Amino acid sequence: MADRTSSSITIEAEKPEIMAVIADFAEYPEWAEGITAAEIVAAGDDGRAEQVRITLEAGPIKDTYVLAYDWDDDEAVHWHLAERGTMLTGMTGAYRLAERDGDTEVTYELAVDVRVPMIGMVKRKAEKRIIDTALRGLKRRVEG
Repeated sequence: MADRTSSSITIEAEKPEIMAVIADFAEYPEWAEGITAAEIVAAGDDGRAEQVRITLEAGPIKDTYVLAYDWDDDEAVHWHLAERGTMLTGMTGAYRLAERDGDTEVTYELAVDVRVPMIGMVKRKAEKRIIDTALRGLKRRVEG
């Protein structure tokens, strides 16, 4: 999973407000397209999720898997696949937040491996679609 895909969006809010939405996994089905359920499996002493079971239904891809999270206050959150799903065999990602002229620039990085072989260009295009959809959903949720 050496190749990562990333994209950024500017959100009219401060980092803690954005990170609160990112950390509220129970609400993901409301704004994160394709995610039908997100259940916290383990939480840290700070109350933020350390492991989350995600159920995804995105077109022909239907899968359930567990992601492990590492939080860097309100600056960033990184994750990796802790338990494989039926289709998903690897995933790493991150949200990175940076203040920009009173707003916040949110960068989403993602690398995904699936059981079915995919040409690199096709895989990156799919990752880009996932990222851009997630960033637009996050922006709507925070600013709405």
